[in-house]
Amino acid sequence: SRSFSFISLLLHFLGLFALRSRAPPPALRHRSLRRHSPRPPPDPPLGSTLEASAPRCPTIRSPCPERISKKTPPVMDSVAVRGLLLASLDADADNRRRAELQLKQVEEHAGFMDCLFQILQAEHDTSVRLSTVIYIKNRVTRSWFPCEQFANETLIPEDEKARIRDMLVPILASSDGPVQQQLIPVLQRILQCDFPARWPRFVDFTMELLNTNNPRSVHAGLQCLLALCRAFRYKSSETQDRPQFDTIVETSFSRLIVICNELVTQESDEAGEMLHLALKAYKHATWVPPAIPLELSPHLRQRQVNIAWCTVFLQAVSKATPASALQGDQFDREKNHWWKAKKWAYFNLNRLFIRHGNPATPGKATEATEFANDFITTIAPEILKHYLQEIEKWVAKTSWLSRPCLSYTLVFLDESVRPKEMWAHLKPHLTNLVTHFVFPVLCLTPDDVEQFEEEPVEYLHRKLNYFEEVSAPDVAATNFLVNLTKNRRKQTFEILKFVNAVVNEYEQSPDDKKNHIAKEGALRMIATLAPVILSKKSPIANQVEYFLVRYVFPDFTSAQGYLRARACDTIEKFEQLNFNDQGNLLAIYRHILDCMADPALPVRVTAALALQPLIRHDVIRTNMQQSIPTIMQQLLKLANEVDIDALANVMEDFVEVFATELTPFAVALCEQLRDTYLRIVRELLEKESRAGEDGDAYADYDDKSITALGVLQTIGTLILTLESTPDVLLHIEAVLMPVIKITLENKLYDLYNEVFEIIDSCTFAAKSISANMWQAFEMIHATFKSGAQYYLEDMLPALDNFVQYGVPQLVQKPEYVQALYSMVADMFTDSVQGGVERICACKLSEAMMLSLRGHIDTCVEGFIVMTMNILAGDEVDNKSYKIHLMEMVINAIYYNPLLALQVLESKGWTNRFFSLWFGSMPIFSRVHDKKLCIVAISALLSVKHDQVPVSVCVGWPRLLQGITELFRTLPIAMRNREEALRDDFHLESTYDYGDEDEWGEEDANWNGEEEPAQPEALTTRDESKTYLDFLNDEARKFSRAIDGGGEDDDLGEDSIPLESQLDKIEPYQTFKSIIMRMQQEQPQFYASLAGHLSAEDQSMIQTVMNKADEIAAQQAQDLLTQQQGQMAANATQAS
Repeated sequence: SRSFSFISLLLHFLGLFALRSRAPPPALRHRSLRRHSPRPPPDPPLGSTLEASAPRCPTIRSPCPERISKKTPPVMDSVAVRGLLLASLDADADNRRRAELQLKQVEEHAGFMDCLFQILQAEHDTSVRLSTVIYIKNRVTRSWFPCEQFANETLIPEDEKARIRDMLVPILASSDGPVQQQLIPVLQRILQCDFPARWPRFVDFTMELLNTNNPRSVHAGLQCLLALCRAFRYKSSETQDRPQFDTIVETSFSRLIVICNELVTQESDEAGEMLHLALKAYKHATWVPPAIPLELSPHLRQRQVNIAWCTVFLQAVSKATPASALQGDQFDREKNHWWKAKKWAYFNLNRLFIRHGNPATPGKATEATEFANDFITTIAPEILKHYLQEIEKWVAKTSWLSRPCLSYTLVFLDESVRPKEMWAHLKPHLTNLVTHFVFPVLCLTPDDVEQFEEEPVEYLHRKLNYFEEVSAPDVAATNFLVNLTKNRRKQTFEILKFVNAVVNEYEQSPDDKKNHIAKEGALRMIATLAPVILSKKSPIANQVEYFLVRYVFPDFTSAQGYLRARACDTIEKFEQLNFNDQGNLLAIYRHILDCMADPALPVRVTAALALQPLIRHDVIRTNMQQSIPTIMQQLLKLANEVDIDALANVMEDFVEVFATELTPFAVALCEQLRDTYLRIVRELLEKESRAGEDGDAYADYDDKSITALGVLQTIGTLILTLESTPDVLLHIEAVLMPVIKITLENKLYDLYNEVFEIIDSCTFAAKSISANMWQAFEMIHATFKSGAQYYLEDMLPALDNFVQYGVPQLVQKPEYVQALYSMVADMFTDSVQGGVERICACKLSEAMMLSLRGHIDTCVEGFIVMTMNILAGDEVDNKSYKIHLMEMVINAIYYNPLLALQVLESKGWTNRFFSLWFGSMPIFSRVHDKKLCIVAISALLSVKHDQVPVSVCVGWPRLLQGITELFRTLPIAMRNREEALRDDFHLESTYDYGDEDEWGEEDANWNGEEEPAQPEALTTRDESKTYLDFLNDEARKFSRAIDGGGEDDDLGEDSIPLESQLDKIEPYQTFKSIIMRMQQEQPQFYASLAGHLSAEDQSMIQTVMNKADEIAAQQAQDLLTQQQGQMAANATQAS
C-alpha cells in the first residue's frame, strides 16, 4: 500500500485553492487531446470483441472550450486532486479519512468537477479512474438539483453543469465497462432534470453513436437511449412531453430494430449485452403509466413495425443460447446478458399482449381496439406457438430456461385462458402442460430440499413472502392453475385426476420407492385449488374430508420434513372446510400440536399458521383453552427464531380470542413480546447502520420491520383485553416504556402508528395517566418537534387521552399545556401543512378547550387568532376543513364567551365570524356539530345584555332562531348516527367464515366448457394498470380532501370524532337551564329576543323545554331503580 504523509497531503490541499491563469501543463493537455486523434481502423462486425488498441470513440470528440462554455472554466491543480483521490484509496484508514475530508472541502469550489472529468479522461490507473468516477457520481447525485434528501448540499453551478453535459457522452462512449456502469446513473440523474430543455442535443449525440458500425460506439448509444427511455417513462404523464417522446421513438427505434436484427444472429457476449440493452429500451419506451391512452407511440403501433419487433422478440426467445451463457449455476446463468435479453423479449411480448393485444382490456379507443383485434388473431397465436416449442424443449431437457423465462411463459398461458381466441389454441395442450410443465415447476427442486434442511429461515422467507416472490415460476404456476379452474371449471376435474393418480401411486409404492417430491407437489397443487373446490355448488366439496384423512393425515408423521410441512399447509389452505366428523378435527389438532414441536423450523412455522384458522371450530377452541399459555410460548419462541410477520398475526388473533385465559400471564407475555420487539429493532438499526456505511441511502426495511409491526399490534390487542385489570395494566405500561423509547428516539416512522396506538390503548384503558405515560407524552412532544408533524393524525388519539384523563397533572404543569398548544400552533404556522394536518390540530385544540375549562385562557386567545387568520382571508373551499376551523372558534365561545367575544372584537372579526357561522349552519350535520353549536349558543345567551358587542347586537336575536333550527334537526342527526353505528357493527359482527364465494356464480357450470361471463373487460388482469388506477383514484380522493369543494367532502357520521367531554352534556337540559335563568335574571332581554321568533320557533322552544323535563324525569327514575337494586343487593349480601 502507498502511504502519504500528512504534510504532503496538506501541500496538495493548499495547492487546490490557487486558480491558475495559465493553461494546464502541456503534457497533460496534449495527452487528453490525443485520445481521439488516431484514424479509426475498419469497423469490425457489430457486437464483436474489440482489440485493446482500438479507439474508444471514433465518432464523438470532446468539445473544444468554445463549445463548452463562453466562460473559461477555472483551473484547479489536477495533480493535487489526483493525489487526494489516490490517497482516498490508501490502506491506512487515517490517510483515507484525511483525503476524503479534503476532497469534501474542495468539491464545492468552481472548477472541481471540470478537474475530475479531466482526470477521468487522462488517467490510466484503473483504481484512480474508478475512484474519480464514483466521486463524480456521488457529487451529481447529491448536488445536481435541490432535493430534500440532500438539502444541505451546495448545488453545482450552471456553467459547470453545461460543461459536464457536453463532456459526459464522449467520455461515456470512450470508457471501459466498470467506469461506464458508474456513469450511467450520472446520465440518468442529469436527464431526469435537464432533458430536453437544457440538453436538446442529447438525442443527436445518441443517434450519432447508434448510426456507427463501431461496437463500442453503438453500445454507448444503446446506454444513452435506454437512459432516455427511462427518463421519459416517468415524464410520460406530462402530456406536453408525449409528442416529443413519440418523435424520439420514431427516429431512434427505426435504427434500433436494424441493430437488433443483426445482434440476435450473433453469439458473442458483447452482442448479448447490447441486445439486452436494446430490448430493455423497448420495455421502458412502452411501459408508461396506463392513465395515458394508447401507450404505444404511433410509430410502434404501425402493423409492420410491430410485426418486425415481435419477430425480433420471438427470435430472441427461440435462440439457442451460446455455451458461455450456460456456465455455472442458475444464478450465474441468469446474470448473463443473453438470458437478460431473453427475459426482456418474453416481457415485451407479454406486455404487448396483456396491455395492447387483448381487445377485452378496459379503456381502449377505436385505434387501440383495431390494434388489439389484429394482435390477438395474428400475433398472439404465434407467440403461444413459440412458447410451447420452448416448453417442449425444456420438458425434454434439451434446453434450459431461466426462472424469469419460466415465469413469463406461465403468465402468458395464464392470460390466454380467458380470451376465446386464445383458448382455442391453448386447450388442446392443457393436459400435457399441467402434467409435464406446471406440475414440475410446482415441485420442490433439489436446491429447495437442501435449503429446507440447511437454511430453513431463507426457505421460509422465500416460500411465505408472496409479494417478494410474485415473479417466481412456482407462484406463476399457482396463479395459472387458479385462473384456469376459476374460468374453465371443467379443467378442475382433469387436474384432480392427475393429483389422485400421483397420491395413489405414492400410497401404493413401497417405502423405498415412494416419490416424496411428487407427493409434495401434488398436495401443493390441490391446496392451490382449495377455494375453487370448496366454492358454492361445487360437486366435489363433500369428498375433501375423505381426501385429507386418507392422503394428508399420514404425512404429518412422514420422515420427510417438507412433507410434514406440506401437510400442515394443506390443512391451512382448506380452512373453510366444514368437517362432518369432529374426531377428524381433533386428530388434526393433535397433529398440529405435534408439528409445532417438530425439529424442523419450517414445519413448526407452517403448523402455527395452520392452527390459526382452526380456532373457528368450537371443539378446537375448547381444547385450546387449557393449552393456550404453552402455545403462546411456542409462538414467541418461533418469533425469535424467524422474522415472519404471519406469526405475529397468529399471536394477535389468539390474544384476542383467549383473552380470559391469558390474563394471568399478561405481564410475562408482554415482557416476552417486548424483548422480541427490541431484538428485531436492534437488528434493524444495525442493518440500517451498515447500509449507511455502504452508501445506501435507504435502509432495507423488509421482513424485520413487518414482523416488528405485527408484534406491536399483538401488544396493542393484549392491552385492550386488560381494561378491567388496572393493576396489571400499570405494570405493563412500565414494561413497554423501552418499546416506546427505542421507536421514537430512532425515528422508526414505519412503526409510529402502532406505538401511538399502544400509548392510546394504555391511557384509554386506565382512564388515567401514570408517571410512565407522562414520560411517553414528553417523548411524543419531542418526536413531533423533531420533524414528525405529519404524524399528528396518528398521535391524536393518545394526545386526546392525555388531555381528557390528565387534567389534574396538566393544571399543575403548565409546561405540558404549553407543549400541547405549541403542537397546534406549529400546524398553523407551517405553510407546508395542509387541511388534513390542520384538522387534527383543530381536534386537539377542541380537546383542550373542553377538558381544561378555565385553565387555558391564553391558549384560547391564540386558537382564535390562528383560526380567524384563515377564515377572515381567502375562502376555504373544503367543507370538512371549514367546519373544523369554525368549530375551533365555537369551542372558544363555549369555553369562555366573554373572552372569545373580546378577542374577536379587538381584531374586528366579530361580525365576520357570526355571519360565517350562522350562514353555514346547514353544513353542521353531525350530532357532535349540533351539540357544540347548541352549548356555544347557550353560553352566548348567558352573556349579560350590556356585555354584548355593539357590532352584533342587531343580530343577537338570531341566536334563538339558530338554536331552534339546531334542535329541530338534532333528532335526525341522532338517527343517522345510530344507523352509522349499526352499520359498522353489522360489518364487524356478521362475517360468516364459510359463506364467501369469490370464485364465481352460484350456478357455475362445472361440467360444461363454458365461456367466461361477459364482459371480459371487467376481469382481464393487468396488475400495473389496476394498481396505478387505484393510486390515481386515491390521489383524487386525497386531493379533494385537501383542496376540493363540492359535496364529496361533507362530514358524515362515519367520521365521528374522538370521545370528548361534549358527549357527557345533555343539550336539552342545558338549554332549558339557560332559558330559565334568562327569564329570571334578564326578562326584558329575553322577551326582546323571543319577540323575533316565529310561532313555529316558539313552539319548538316549548318542545325542547318539555323534552328536557322528560329526560330529567327519566334520569330520576333510572337513579331510583339503581338505588333500589343496590339496596336489594346489600340486603341479600347481609343475609
